[in-house]
This record gives sequence, C-alpha cells and structure tokens, in this order.
Amino acid sequence: MIRTYGLSKRYGDVLALDDVSLTVNEGEIFGYIGPNGAGKTTTLKILATLLAPTSGRAEVCGYEVGRESRKIRPLIGYMPDFFGVYEDMTVGEYLTFFAAAYNLKGDRRARVVADVLELTDLGGKRDIMVETLSRGMQQRLGLARTLVHDPKVLILDEPASGLDPRARIEMRELLKEVKRMGKTIIISSHILSELAELCDTIGILEKGQLLFSGTQADLKRKAELGTVLEVGVGDRLKDAAELLRTHPEVGEVTFDEDHLHVTLRAGATDPSFIVQHLLANGYRLTRFNEEEVKLEDVFMKVTKGIVS
Repeated sequence: MIRTYGLSKRYGDVLALDDVSLTVNEGEIFGYIGPNGAGKTTTLKILATLLAPTSGRAEVCGYEVGRESRKIRPLIGYMPDFFGVYEDMTVGEYLTFFAAAYNLKGDRRARVVADVLELTDLGGKRDIMVETLSRGMQQRLGLARTLVHDPKVLILDEPASGLDPRARIEMRELLKEVKRMGKTIIISSHILSELAELCDTIGILEKGQLLFSGTQADLKRKAELGTVLEVGVGDRLKDAAELLRTHPEVGEVTFDEDHLHVTLRAGATDPSFIVQHLLANGYRLTRFNEEEVKLEDVFMKVTKGIVS
C-alpha cells in the first residue's frame, strides 16, 4: 500500500532522509518513531505529495509520488502535526467546506459530514465555533477532515501531540475504529506506549536513516535486551540474588522491595532452571513470570539520540 525505495531528501547541506526503504501493507497501522529532527515529518510530507524527494521514489496505492501525485491525493487523508483551522467557521461548516473541496455534493455531502461527526464523537459540537474547541477536540476535527472523502490511506503526523491522557486514550480508540474500517494508517508519534498498543509494525528513524522496520517482536529480538524474569522468594531476596548470579545462564540480577529481576544471558531460552536452582537451595517461590519488554526500552537500545 505504501512503499519507498532509497528515499532521500536534502535541504541545502542537511540530509534529512538518507536512503529510506520501507513498506506498509494494506490494513496495517505503521508506527513511525524517532528523535526530533530524525526526518519523520519529511517522509510523511513526501508520501502526502507535498514534497518531492531529492532521490529515490515513493509509491502510495501503486502510484508514484511526483509522476502520479494527482492520482494519489484522492486516496489519502493527511493530518499534519499542526493544521490550519478556519476559526470563523463552525465545526459543521468546516467539514462541509472540505467535503465540497473533494467535490461531494448535495445529500451525499450532508450524509458524509454527519457520518464523520458521529465517528469522531463531534455530533454535539456541530454548531460550535472551531476556535472554541479544546486541543483534543481540534485533533478529532482534524481526523474527521481527513476522512470526509473516504481515503484508503491515512498519514497522521503526531495526532496525539499536546493531548491530555484522556484525550490520548480517546484518540487511540478512535484510530482502532478507523483501522476496523479497513484503512491503512501510518502514524508518527513520540508517545511510544501508545504506539506499542496500537501498531502492527514499527519503523525507527534516526538521523534520516531507517534503523529498523518490522513487527514489535522482531524489533525486540534485534535489540537483544534479553529475557527478564520477575522472581519472588519471600524475604530472602539478597541471598537469592547472590545465588542466581553464580549461575552461568544468568546475566544480571537486581531486586526491589518484594521480588528479583533476573536477566538471562543471550542464548538461554528455558528459564525453568531458575525454579529448580532456587527450590534445590531451600527457597520458597512466590512469583515467577516474564517481564514485558517495553517499546521505550527497545527504542533507547536501538537509537543513539542523534539528529540530522
């Protein structure tokens, strides 16, 4: 659905994108993450046909950006991180204006506006002036605007930027609903915990280079963080930690108030030896489970914090 081949973009002496090749399959939510200045917005603007690449090429829905941009534009909905609003308009007038811009007429236009208002839970705000909306409501309105022409692909640049926790949760649930409608979504964000729950695949960009693109499971394997287990042994934590540190398959052992954090060495795939080792030495096991590897931890391992 979305493909780039050796995509590069230069602004004077600054190389904003450096030979980026990625694929977003139909029906996926692709999370695009990276430090500020990594080149995420530049990529999205090229996919939205707003910028021309310096070299390489990009395809959306089988059409090439630049050569076939006119065919791409009706198929995409682009939401920039900060979008212009027509402050002297009501919410209904704002959406009607954009529906008209996509050549929707008469009853169909009215139906579409009503539908996107309902989808984004803005029906009660139809007659409210856009300038009086909260940041969260304005972001919903921006998403509603991208949907009026029923695009196949949504290109969303930081849609949760500046939102409070409740508004972020509501935006996340709304994007899940949009996915269920069959849309393909590419979304950039700095809120990694949101992307971890929302996205099918992840791309990590740094200094204009794509460091990784694939599933979260593949990303965690690439980061080689190792399996971390939570182990409870009652109140003998310090002694148990010293015991496990001597085992050749254990890399690191730390502990907090009520349990151990045991990191296995690379190649150790069966953690049952920990249970056997502790029981054989007289410990009572009260907890034993694998810790979830957070996307934030993987991101910090893979990236170096440098920008273009």
